[in-house]
Amino acid sequence: MLLVCLCLSKMESGGKGWRYGSLFFYTACALALLSPRVTGQIRYSIPEEMPVGSFVGNIASDLGLEPKRLISGKARVFTADSSEYIGLDKENGHLVVKNKMDREELCGEISACSVSFDVILENPMELYRVTVDIQDINDNSPVFPKSKIEQKISELAVLGARFPLESAIDPDVGVNSLQKYTLQPTDHFKLNVQNGAGGNKNVEMVLHSPLDREKEKHHNLILTALDGGKPQRSATVQINIVVLDVNDNAPVFTQASYKTSVVENAPKTTIVTTVSATDADESSHGIQYNFEHASSTVKALFSIDADSGEVKVIGDIDYEKHKQFTVKVKASDHGGLTDSSEIIIDVIDVNDNAPKITIMSFSSAVSEDAAPGTVIAMINVQDLDSGDNSKITCSIDLNSPFKIISSLTNYYNLVTDSELDREQTAEYNITVTAVDGGNPPLSSKEVLNLKISDMNDHAPQFEQESYNAFIAENNPPSTTILTVKAVDMDWGQNAKVSYFLIDGNLNGAPLASYISINSESGVIYSEKSFDYEQLKSFKMQVKAQDGGSPPLSNNVTVNIMIQDQNDNAPQVLYPVQTGASVVAEIVPRAADVGYLVTKVVAVDVDSGQNAWLSYKLQKATDRALFEVGLQNGEIRTVRQVTDKDAVKQKLTVVVEDNGQPSRSAVVSINVAVADSFPEVLSEFTDFTHEKQYNDSLTFYLILALAVVSLLFIVSIISIISVKIYRWRQNKLFYKSGANLPVIPYYPPVYADGTLRHVYNYEMCGTTDSRMSDMKFVRPYSQNTLVSQSRMGTVQREKKEQEVDDLTLEQKPPNADWRFPPNQRPGPSGQHRFHTLQQRWTPYEKSRAGARPDEAGASAGVIAGTGPWPNPPTEAEQLQALMVAANEASEASATLGPRYNPQYGPDYRQNVYIPGSTATLTANPQQQVPQQALPPPQALPPVEAPKAAQTPASKKKPTKKDKK
Repeated sequence: MLLVCLCLSKMESGGKGWRYGSLFFYTACALALLSPRVTGQIRYSIPEEMPVGSFVGNIASDLGLEPKRLISGKARVFTADSSEYIGLDKENGHLVVKNKMDREELCGEISACSVSFDVILENPMELYRVTVDIQDINDNSPVFPKSKIEQKISELAVLGARFPLESAIDPDVGVNSLQKYTLQPTDHFKLNVQNGAGGNKNVEMVLHSPLDREKEKHHNLILTALDGGKPQRSATVQINIVVLDVNDNAPVFTQASYKTSVVENAPKTTIVTTVSATDADESSHGIQYNFEHASSTVKALFSIDADSGEVKVIGDIDYEKHKQFTVKVKASDHGGLTDSSEIIIDVIDVNDNAPKITIMSFSSAVSEDAAPGTVIAMINVQDLDSGDNSKITCSIDLNSPFKIISSLTNYYNLVTDSELDREQTAEYNITVTAVDGGNPPLSSKEVLNLKISDMNDHAPQFEQESYNAFIAENNPPSTTILTVKAVDMDWGQNAKVSYFLIDGNLNGAPLASYISINSESGVIYSEKSFDYEQLKSFKMQVKAQDGGSPPLSNNVTVNIMIQDQNDNAPQVLYPVQTGASVVAEIVPRAADVGYLVTKVVAVDVDSGQNAWLSYKLQKATDRALFEVGLQNGEIRTVRQVTDKDAVKQKLTVVVEDNGQPSRSAVVSINVAVADSFPEVLSEFTDFTHEKQYNDSLTFYLILALAVVSLLFIVSIISIISVKIYRWRQNKLFYKSGANLPVIPYYPPVYADGTLRHVYNYEMCGTTDSRMSDMKFVRPYSQNTLVSQSRMGTVQREKKEQEVDDLTLEQKPPNADWRFPPNQRPGPSGQHRFHTLQQRWTPYEKSRAGARPDEAGASAGVIAGTGPWPNPPTEAEQLQALMVAANEASEASATLGPRYNPQYGPDYRQNVYIPGSTATLTANPQQQVPQQALPPPQALPPVEAPKAAQTPASKKKPTKKDKK
C-alpha cells in the first residue's frame, strides 16, 4: 500500500471578479494491485482552472522510480477517451497540466470530479493507473433564469400561502454552490427555503401579512441568491407582484413528486410521464402546466403539454451523458394560484456502444526463440455502456501459439503460449476480439500482424546424400566437374550457404592442389590435369556452412572417377628394338606352312577398349610368305619356304589399339631364311648401317641447315660491307694526304748533308691492306738536333701545306725528290732503328711517283731513306725482314690510339724530311733525340736490330719464322 499526500489551498483576493491564490492542500492515495505487469495506482488532487504547465505531482519520486527509467522505458500517458489534460515531463518525472480543466465542463453537477489516465513503461512493460481529482473553486456566480419574475396573487390569499419562485443556478458544488436567499422588503412576504431531493434548494414566498388590492395593487421585491465561496458570489432578481381579486383555491398536484424512467435512444414523442393537478374552484379545467426552472438540457430533451401535463421526449437521450434528470413542474390556475412538483426521470442504459480496443504497446516482430510468456502487446478495452453491457470478454484466435490474459480491469496482455518456429510459420495475423455482455452483444476486432524473426537453428542440407562425378583424363585445368547444392531453411544471412573443401591429402599432395570449389555457387573445378594411369578415382568431403552466428554446417561425400582416354600408344615388349645390334629370327628352309616365326608382344597402359590391341603386317619383303595374327601377334609362314626366297626378310608390323582415335606402334623384324648361322651372319652384316630416319627429325635437320646457311650469308655480306666502308674511308684519307711535300733540311753545321746522327726506320707493307702503322724508337742519346723554334716553323709550314692540299687540286709528285746517294743517310753508319710499319699498295706507290721496279720493294724492308750502298744479298734482306717483323709487333702495342690500324697514320704528327737528321713533329713537347752515329762498319746490317731490342723481339723464332 502506497500513500501519497499532497496539499492544495485557496486564497481570497479583493476587487472585481475572482482570481486564484496560492496552492494548498491536496491528498492522494495509491493502492498497488498485484498483476503480472501492473505496479499500482496513485491519486493526486488539484484545483480546477490551473494554468497550463502547472505542477501536478512527481510521479517518479512518488513511485520510487529513477528519472532515467522514464526515459529508457519510453514513458507515456494514455487515456481511453484520447483527452490529454495531464502531461508527463520524462526528464524530471513531473506530471504537469497540459490543458486547462473546467470542473463544471468535465463533470457538471457531479460533485466528485476526477480525470484518470495510465502511465506506461516499456522494457519491461509496466503500467501505473493515475487519478487526478479536480477540486472545485468558486469561479461561477449564481444565476437566475429570468431577470424579472411576474407573480399574480389574489387579495384573498390566506396567510401562510406559499408562492414558489424560480431558483437560482450555481454550477459550482459544495460550499461554492448556492447556499441561501434573501428577500427585500419583507412587509407582506417572507422566504421559505427547502432542500430538494436532488440537493437543490427550493425557494418560495410565504404570505405573512394580508394583501389589500385597494391599498396597493403592485408589490416590488428583490430576491438575492448567495453562494458559500470565498469571495462570496451572488445574483439578484426583481419580483413584481400583482394583487388579484377573488381566487379562493390553488391547484394541487396529485403527487408531491413523480418518478419515471426512459430508455436511452428512445424515439422522439415518446411519453415519459403525465402530471396532474386539481383545483377546488369551478374553473379547475383551466389549470396550466409548465416546467419550472428547467435547464437548457432538459428543455432540449423533454417537453410538457400545458393542458394535459404529458411529458414527451423531443431529443436524443444518451445514457453515457445523462443517467438521470430532475425536472420541476408547476401547475397554475387562472386566478394565479399555483402548485409545484418534481419529476425524476431515470435513463435506462441500452447496449448501444461496442467495445473500443486500444493497442497501447505492440512489438511487430518477435524472435522465434522467444520463451513462453513473452509479452507481445498490451491492450486496453473500454465500453461506455454500464452494467452487463460494459462487461467485456477479450479473446484471440484458437490454434495459435499465443494467448491473452487480463492484467487489470479492461487491460489485457497478449503473450506467447508455446515455442515459435519461423520455418513453419513466418508471420501471424492475430485477431483480437472484444465482446460485451449486452443483449444482443456487441463486439470489436483488431488485427495484429506479427512477424517471426529468424534464428540460425537449421544447418544446410545437401540435395543428395552423396555425389558421383566423372571426368575424362587429360582435362584442361579449371574444368567444371560438378555442382553441389545445399539448402538452408533459415532466412536472410542465416540461409546464405558457403561451400568449402575439407582439407586432405591426395597422393601425398594437398587436396586443394587437385580440386577447388566456388564458395558461393558450389561448382567444383579441377586445378590440374588428371592422369588415369596414376589416379583412377578419389573421394573428398565438401562442407556447406551458413552465415549465421554461430554458423552451422553439414558435410557430404563427393566421389570423383577419372575416365580413361586413349592417350598412350602401344608399347612393344618383344622383339626388343635396339640400334646397337641386329636381332634376326631364323626360319629354316624346310619350314612348313603355319610355322611360328616369332610373336610380337605389346601392351597398352590404357584400359578398356583403349587397351585392346590388334596386329597388322604393314610392310614385308615378301608379303606372300608371312602373316600376322590379328589378335595374338603371332607371325607365321603362309606357304612353304622355297630356295627362291631371299635370305634377308624384313617385316614391319603395326600394333594398333581400339581407342578413338586409335594409336599405334611399329616394330621391324628381321627374318633370315637359312639353315645355318654363318649364312645368316654373312647376309646381315650390313644391317647395322641401316637407319630409320624419322620424318620429323629430317624436317628439323633441314630447318637447321637453312638457318645456318642464312647466318653464313648474312655474315659474308656484313664483312664485305665493312671492308668496302673502310676502303672508302682510307681512299678519302690518302687522297687528302698523298701529295705531302718532302722538305729537305740541312743544318748549318752539316752543309754537305751528312748527318752525325742518323735515324733509321723500317717500313713493312702488304698488298692487301690500306692501313699503316708507325713506331718511333728512342735512341740512346737524348740530344736534340732541331730546336723548338725551328720545329714550330716547320709545323706552320706543314699546316699551310695541308690547307693548300685541301683547297687545290692534287698534283703528281716530283720525280726528282730523291737526294744523291752521298747525301742520303744509309745503313753504313752506326745508328739505332727508327721503325715504321706501313701498309703500302702498288697503286699508292705509283701515285707517289715510284718506279715499277720499286713496287716490289713495298713488301720488303728498307733501312734508312736511301738505297743500299751495295745491293744487299738475299740473306741480308731476309734477316732484315725478320727483325722488322719482330719490332713491328712491339711497335703496334706501344704506338697508342694514334697509330691504331683502325684510324690510320696521322701524317700531321710526324714528318720525315729525306736527307735531314731530324723528324718534324706537331707536338712542341716531343723532341727527336740524336747522337753521334758509329762508323758504318761498326754496325752490320744483320746486328742492327739488337740495339733497339724489345721483349717482343726476344721471343724465339718459330718454325714459321724460320721458313
